[in-house]
Amino acid sequence: MRRSSFLTRIILIGIVLHIYVGLRLLPDMPIAATGRLLCVLWLLLSILVIPLGMMARSIKRQPLGDRIAWVGLLAMGFFSSLLVLTFARDLVLASLLTIDAIWPNTLAIAHWRTGSAAAVPLAALLTTLIGLVNARRRARVVTIDVPIDDLPAALDGFTIVQITDIHVGPTIKSRYVDAIVDAVNRLQPDLIAVTGDVVDGSVAKLSRHTQPLSRLSARHGAFLVTGNHEYYSGANSWIAEFRRLGLQVLLNQHVVVDHDGARAVIAGVTDYSAGHHDPAHRSDPVAALAGAPGDVLIKVLLAHQPRSAEAAAAAGFTLQLSGHTHGGQFFPWNFFVRLQQPFTAGLARLNGLWVYTSRGTGYWGPPKRLGAPSEITRVRLVPGLAQGAAE
Repeated sequence: MRRSSFLTRIILIGIVLHIYVGLRLLPDMPIAATGRLLCVLWLLLSILVIPLGMMARSIKRQPLGDRIAWVGLLAMGFFSSLLVLTFARDLVLASLLTIDAIWPNTLAIAHWRTGSAAAVPLAALLTTLIGLVNARRRARVVTIDVPIDDLPAALDGFTIVQITDIHVGPTIKSRYVDAIVDAVNRLQPDLIAVTGDVVDGSVAKLSRHTQPLSRLSARHGAFLVTGNHEYYSGANSWIAEFRRLGLQVLLNQHVVVDHDGARAVIAGVTDYSAGHHDPAHRSDPVAALAGAPGDVLIKVLLAHQPRSAEAAAAAGFTLQLSGHTHGGQFFPWNFFVRLQQPFTAGLARLNGLWVYTSRGTGYWGPPKRLGAPSEITRVRLVPGLAQGAAE
């Protein structure tokens, strides 16, 4: 009932927003009546296919479900840009009208109305196409050096490659994952961290598309923590499947790795919201460190959401690797991430804790990335500045 009510509200909001766009653009567009009718039909079709795209993962018949998802999610990405640009156009027109009221006849308002009304859908289409190309190409490798005071010499250059938020599902399949795995393995990391939201769907539907993850190779292995989307998709079944693929799943647990005589603690917590889905999976950074040797300086936490950082800092971790935010994925959602998360993307400091938030290796929802490129993150531990200067 709650899910049905939520979907109903989303659909109603979508209808209102489509009406707003239609009323603001169509009267000013320099096209014939037939063109306006086609635009109205497109808006009606968009109202229909966007919710269908969001719900397509529940369609059992394939490839029908995936095709509906592609159409609906592309329409969602386009309409998102169309809506933002329509709103921006209204702000510009309001400013121009204000200028015209103060200094009459200084601006050709009618020209601005027709020109901008035609430009908005063209700009929305262009940004959607660019965003599609950005989303579908393999994530670039981003190298981040994390300075650690008193870093043991053996751990200088210790490399963790992080992938996160792949979102294998209706539009992301095995070929996409294969390309990611190949790129990760070419980096020859000391350790691989997979920080959640690997999937959007059941094991039965997606296991063959996550199979490439079994090829992940690193000196100390590949470690995984759950994200919120694993809990939407049957977390316990996926945990078993990830382990079958050879990934070491850390559920509020840790391991100690020995690297050329120096030790580091690698810990992982369940998703920040996991306790709402399964009380036994409540995220707990303190429990993840329970029993860890007290003389080990380097303590790395894998945590899907940056929101785990405050508890991680209190628990005494050195570095937290997170994802979840997608860096906003495309404008303007990057501005809204900070309403829920303490960090949007990149390296940040919280008390004595370094926090790196990845923009994600795949994408969620619309196949679109704009201003927030996907990444495969190569994290290297390096001596702190003070330590380096002393040496």
